[in-house]
Amino acid sequence: MTAARIVRWLWGESPVARVARLPLVPLAGVYWAAMRIRSARYAGGGVLRLPLPTIAVGNLSVGGTGKTPLAAWIAAYCARRGWMPGILLRGYGGDEPLVHRRLVPKAVVVANPDRVAGAIAARAAGARVLVLDDAYQLLGVARDLNVAVVSAESWAGSPWPLPAGPWRERWEALHRADLVVVTRKHAPASAAADVAARLARRRPGTPIAIAWLALEHLEGIQSGTRSGLGMLAGQDVVAAAGIADPASFAAQLSDAGARVQLLAYQDHHAYGRNDLDRLVRAAATGSYVVVTEKDAVKLRGRWPEGTPEPLVAVLGVRWERDGKALEHALDAVLGPAGRP
Repeated sequence: MTAARIVRWLWGESPVARVARLPLVPLAGVYWAAMRIRSARYAGGGVLRLPLPTIAVGNLSVGGTGKTPLAAWIAAYCARRGWMPGILLRGYGGDEPLVHRRLVPKAVVVANPDRVAGAIAARAAGARVLVLDDAYQLLGVARDLNVAVVSAESWAGSPWPLPAGPWRERWEALHRADLVVVTRKHAPASAAADVAARLARRRPGTPIAIAWLALEHLEGIQSGTRSGLGMLAGQDVVAAAGIADPASFAAQLSDAGARVQLLAYQDHHAYGRNDLDRLVRAAATGSYVVVTEKDAVKLRGRWPEGTPEPLVAVLGVRWERDGKALEHALDAVLGPAGRP
């Protein structure tokens, strides 16, 4: 069992997992206290303002909430409004900048742990608005719109902060959010609605939207040929996923009717030669190999010619509630189209 699988099991709600993580609970308490002290320190000042209008997107838990597709959606919206977006990332893992460049070709993408330096570089490259991916805990930087992302799938897991659970911060941190987006991948719509209702009771007056991050279509990793999800119905599929929540990816493919064998890797997994050979063998024996956008950027260009190409499962953001609230909040930041 990989380290990632052990962590996901440990954060689960089985009776054995609950007992196994008990030794981590004191450490979680220390972590929680440190985060509260940090939040209080920045509440007193010392916040830097970046040189362009700034929209921050982030989550309360560790990975898997859909913040990257949501940040890309926001950047694409800004581009449609005539504002050149600059997407700023810490650059961890190396794959997310490549994903953003594919999702939003018109954006300036800058990976730099120093967000001030990244903002200056983005402005020099033509950006007129900044979208900060994974920045909810970036307390030292001011933002004009702060979007918190909460996953319906992660809601039912361990309630503890790191390392006993997946939470970077707990619900009281939502006081910093101008808008909350509840996302779901394979959870039912009713589960997302229940999470939204609970959050609304905690944060009355804060707009809460719901987005379904649905698989929209498949694309050949090299050819770019589009296919409908229906082609997977009744087929054997090897799903390779080096993401924070590979189980959700497998569930989405199963919902499309596929018989799925999941190859779950750690988030930001760097595919070695043995990994590539394993996928090539699967494709050569007749199984469809399906990967996420995040994995595709590391496999594209390395796939051998003459072997059936992997299919990239492309996610889309489908608003199920109050997507217009996010549009209105973005419009308030952007102002008239195209004006910096």
